[in-house]
Amino acid sequence: MRSGVSLSERSFTLILWLVAVAFAVFLIGLGSLVVGDLPEVEHRYTLEQFLNPGKSQTTAAALKEVRRERGDNQQQTDQAQLALDAARSASAAARETFANWLKTRDTTQRVDQDPDLVARTQQLDALKAAERTVEERLEALAQADLDLAQKQSALMAEDSEERAAAQQKLQAAESTQELRVFGYRLAVTLPLLVLAGWLLLKRRNTRNWPFVWGFALAAAFAFFVELVPYLPSYGGYVHYGVGVVVTLVAGRAAINALHAYRERQRIAEARPDEERRTEIATDQALLRLAKKVCPGCERPVDVASPNANFCPHCGIGLFERCPACDHRKSTFERFCSACGSRGGNAALGQA
Repeated sequence: MRSGVSLSERSFTLILWLVAVAFAVFLIGLGSLVVGDLPEVEHRYTLEQFLNPGKSQTTAAALKEVRRERGDNQQQTDQAQLALDAARSASAAARETFANWLKTRDTTQRVDQDPDLVARTQQLDALKAAERTVEERLEALAQADLDLAQKQSALMAEDSEERAAAQQKLQAAESTQELRVFGYRLAVTLPLLVLAGWLLLKRRNTRNWPFVWGFALAAAFAFFVELVPYLPSYGGYVHYGVGVVVTLVAGRAAINALHAYRERQRIAEARPDEERRTEIATDQALLRLAKKVCPGCERPVDVASPNANFCPHCGIGLFERCPACDHRKSTFERFCSACGSRGGNAALGQA
């Protein structure tokens, strides 16, 4: 049965735990950089990599030519519109002049002005014809722009279909790449977790235990925290699947641990009283007695009763009388708290 831990030893233990935590923090920071930079081993995919180079370039050139032709057509349309505005203005001015001239002729009733009437009428007809010519030019330009717009729409639809197909290929390639990168991360973090488990099983009680625990904390953080955001989704199947597997493994381990604990308790309760007490630490035994539970089987006991010297469940001795002063003391105490002499059973346990 171990004696109580001194204050200095507790302080040193706390310092060592701080060392373990600091070691874990630095390892976690280093691991985060490694896990975050692993995608750099893969090249970045672009949409252009999955386009048909010849077809894509031909479509792009055709679209560029159509846009250029539409631009030229728009410039010609703007110029024709200005010419039409000028022709309409000239025609309107000529009609106004002709109307005024007709009023003057009707007033004077001069027959000698009939040749002038014919000339003015022919001039108006010529202006109207020029105006109509510009309108026909505008109509031809509008038809040409409509044809070019339809051609542009067809080319854009063809380009969109090609890019949509390339986008699907890009997403498939990125998904495969994501799985590969996740495999890299898993290949880095899983061996660390396995190594951490082995160190905890074999080296956790050595003098270098702070580094063992620090490494274990960092490995657990890298696997269960840093790796989780990179889990492929697939609609949540992977997340829930991993949760199911982890729950099954943890639940099975807990069930096995419970049955193993019960078996150990059953075997321990069949052993001699003095032998059982030597395997229970003093601090642990006194802490359990303070909680009114048996240090051996951890079942409730009535420690306040002056006659409850043994556990009614497992039979381990809990209290005894000091052979020197007859003070009632715990069997797990090495020395009597009343007179300072060694206790009977406790002294036997330390021999």
